[in-house]
Amino acid sequence: MVQKYQSPVRVYKYPFELVMAAYEKRFPTCPEIPVFLGSEILHESRSDDGAIHIIERSCKLNVDAPRLLKKIAGVEYVFFIQKNTVNWKERTLRIEAHNETFANRVVVLETCSYSVHPENEEWTCFEQSASLDIKSFFGFESTVEKIAMKQYTSNIKRGKEVIEHYLKELISQGITFIPRWTPPPVCGQKDERTPAGGHDADDVPLESGAPGTTKEQTGSSCPPAEAVSPDADKLDADYIERYLGQLTPMQESCLIRLRQWLQEMHKGKIPKDEHILRFLRARDFNIDKAREMLCQSLSWRKQYQVDYILQSWRPPALLDEYYTGGWHYQDKDGRPLYILRLGQMDTKGLVKALGEESLLRHVLSINEEGQKRCEENTNTFGRPITSWTCLVDLEGLNMRHLWRPGVKALLRIIEVVEDNYPETLGRLLIVRAPRVFPVLWTLVSPFINENTRQKFLIYSGNNYQGPGGLVDYVDKDVIPDFLGGDCMCTVPEGGLVPKSLYQTEEEPENSDHIRLWTETIYHSASVLRGAPHEIVVEILEGESVITWDFDILKGDVVFSLFHSKRAPETNHKEATLPSTSAAGDNVQLIDKAWVLGVDYSRMESPLVCREGESIQGSHVTRWPGFYILQWKMHGPLPCSGTSLPRVDDVLASLQVSSHKCKLIYYYEVLASKDFSRSSSNSSLQSFKPVPCCSTCVKRVRNSRLLQLR
Repeated sequence: MVQKYQSPVRVYKYPFELVMAAYEKRFPTCPEIPVFLGSEILHESRSDDGAIHIIERSCKLNVDAPRLLKKIAGVEYVFFIQKNTVNWKERTLRIEAHNETFANRVVVLETCSYSVHPENEEWTCFEQSASLDIKSFFGFESTVEKIAMKQYTSNIKRGKEVIEHYLKELISQGITFIPRWTPPPVCGQKDERTPAGGHDADDVPLESGAPGTTKEQTGSSCPPAEAVSPDADKLDADYIERYLGQLTPMQESCLIRLRQWLQEMHKGKIPKDEHILRFLRARDFNIDKAREMLCQSLSWRKQYQVDYILQSWRPPALLDEYYTGGWHYQDKDGRPLYILRLGQMDTKGLVKALGEESLLRHVLSINEEGQKRCEENTNTFGRPITSWTCLVDLEGLNMRHLWRPGVKALLRIIEVVEDNYPETLGRLLIVRAPRVFPVLWTLVSPFINENTRQKFLIYSGNNYQGPGGLVDYVDKDVIPDFLGGDCMCTVPEGGLVPKSLYQTEEEPENSDHIRLWTETIYHSASVLRGAPHEIVVEILEGESVITWDFDILKGDVVFSLFHSKRAPETNHKEATLPSTSAAGDNVQLIDKAWVLGVDYSRMESPLVCREGESIQGSHVTRWPGFYILQWKMHGPLPCSGTSLPRVDDVLASLQVSSHKCKLIYYYEVLASKDFSRSSSNSSLQSFKPVPCCSTCVKRVRNSRLLQLR
């Protein structure tokens, strides 16, 4: 398995030329980096104007590995080839390195770059990426991989410290300014230029005390800037530390790589960085597992319009009176504090009066509000706060709370929250746990993630009072009055819901799923091998617009649009699989006897859609008739003549773990009066429902088969 690393952007608040002078001090040896034993220049060249300077070095490194492993390998040191290309005109340095030792067994590639900060030309940015591929190593592949990754990551942040060390050394010597590179004079013109920065540090006459430059100005002449990313698509190391917390180099790399993947697959809108980080934490920074979990959650949020719940959801008056939970200041760590008086809540009455649907919506709105409060507290307290604390009072808990349908609803809600709001609970304080609590805990705990369970602190009786209790986690002046504190708490006291408010049961309590938004505009579908999913749109007037929006949840599919004058017949066909029970949401319309070009024609070129992609597009119809939107499973293209199938196609077919793809889709037909063409006829103006309300519309500009995300 290839191990990859991608650094965030690290910013030096010094000009590029001064950073380069500090960088050159690392050669030929650098006592500040113990593993770097020395270097030797293999090749050096400069462009005619001196703007480009290329140096190729052989670098000798010590490896902190067990003596036995070194003896088996037969080496004490390893050698790397490093090629540095500095462009003084563009003010960039590109570093490319690869291993020379064991190159046939281990492949190490590293690329680094120094460049000018895009928003402040007096600052310098640094980025670093690397990959490690151990093909074979005397049976010690796993050991070598761990040693290499440990040693590499331990030296990553050390690299910035070394540059800053040499920057301070230069400043202590009075070197605070290095002039930028300027082109050489034209032949015959007197050279009155200041010596250029396009030379080795030892050859450049660095100015000390130059007009307008002082030691205090270097690195601090610009006004303080907030920790923001130097590029909208990249993450700054200072930003990560300020808003996301302390991460190891590999954790930073996982965040950046997953973020980059989302930018490519979900063009236009990606989750907030702290949201992505939560899913990585939930999967112990396994990027593949985190990506799968996050993509499923993003599709869930889109399908059920969860992003708009704080604007669209208004809890019924019954919840305001009988739901015994609410936000209450924050704990000692600055986390938002949510108080739930579960023992005083009539769970049976709430389920019977409101149903599972309303309770789930309310819990989701609480989680959305919690994330919003975390962001506010991060800005208020000046440190990253990404989770909240929940204080649960169980006084009054009895066998009534173990009502089976109520417990079942609770388990379903826990499952939804665990899948879509991981790592949002920082601490759970349970107080006044009665004797019946172990029974409830036995039922609930198997559905709670192990990482989440470790955050539980349970107090029985009055053990929560005094040292070791609530005062260790919540300030005394914030502890609610009903727990012996001095703070008045506005959380409702609850009570029994009157039976007169109970709803009549319209569906069985043992329904397999909680229906979230029954009015969702999205449909689910399965695409099976040999059984595409198709929908038909009848167009009565020639010039109309068909728009579509779909997400690929699983597998790769090919999307096509066809036209036919004949009305197709709906056919729920059985796929060529051992079991056809999964084909319930698969519909086929194009009869196998139909001939392409005779019975129906293709309107758009086939579009290959990869797993995780989100696609939007539209088509202006030319003729009345029946338009068929088709999604079929993507597979290797058929080879023609004697040509062999491409390797990429073979690998793609092998990577399909099952014979089923999943997607959610939405489509709409717009009459010609609802849109206007531009003068070039290259785009169109169309209407699309706003997710928070199926009756509201907003204008969005779509182009044909254009990926907007």
